[in-house]
Amino acid sequence: QVQLVESGGGLVQAGGSLRLSCAASGRTFSSYCMGWFRQVPGKEREFVAAISRNSGSNDYADSVKGRFTISRHNAKNTVYLQMNSLKPEDTAVYYCAAGGAFLGLKPDEYDYWGQGTQVTVPS
Repeated sequence: QVQLVESGGGLVQAGGSLRLSCAASGRTFSSYCMGWFRQVPGKEREFVAAISRNSGSNDYADSVKGRFTISRHNAKNTVYLQMNSLKPEDTAVYYCAAGGAFLGLKPDEYDYWGQGTQVTVPS
């Protein structure tokens, strides 16, 4: 069992930056691939980024490539999402998720989810 708690969301002007954090409970954090997803009302949850267990591999949605960076610190049981050059279309609730042994791009490939943190970029 893994419990995930996101933090770091907020209101930021277009072009600004935020860093999201996701703290995980339990001793097995390093055995999970981790992902970030986002969701706006009325739309499906959307893949943002994923990172492998040892940080050797990662993947990003085309819409965030070059602007967002996913990283993790296994000793701190934490995964991060650095978001730069934010745009109004990045406005969403951001969720972190813990999955299996492979990088997952779909929500159903992840087993555990946090409660989400709101990111708002006014237009």
